[in-house]
Amino acid sequence: MKSDTITLAKELRANRTEAETHLWQFLRARHLGGYKFRRQHPIGNYILDFYCPEKKLAVELDGGQHAAIDQMIHDQNRTATLAEMGIIVLRYWDHEVFQNTDGVVEDIFLELEKH
Repeated sequence: MKSDTITLAKELRANRTEAETHLWQFLRARHLGGYKFRRQHPIGNYILDFYCPEKKLAVELDGGQHAAIDQMIHDQNRTATLAEMGIIVLRYWDHEVFQNTDGVVEDIFLELEKH
């Protein structure tokens, strides 16, 4: 199973969404406060959109498919499981990343600085 997760993570890195590409410009190469982020990082059976291992912070970007009730329940369960691992999860809608980039980036930075 783990090799399947790693293979999928590699595929997701190669086929990232526009919102992921946009936000990555602010998170890559320690641009945000010197913190290192990984893209499409596998943890257990999950693949996190962005992950800062130093602060155990995950940033998840959600498109329209996440508005469906079953997907929302899945996301809540996933967040709870990650919380049990000590990982904080921040979620943003794709449109938020485009319409309020500065606010999203500031929110991520403030969360990084809390811990």
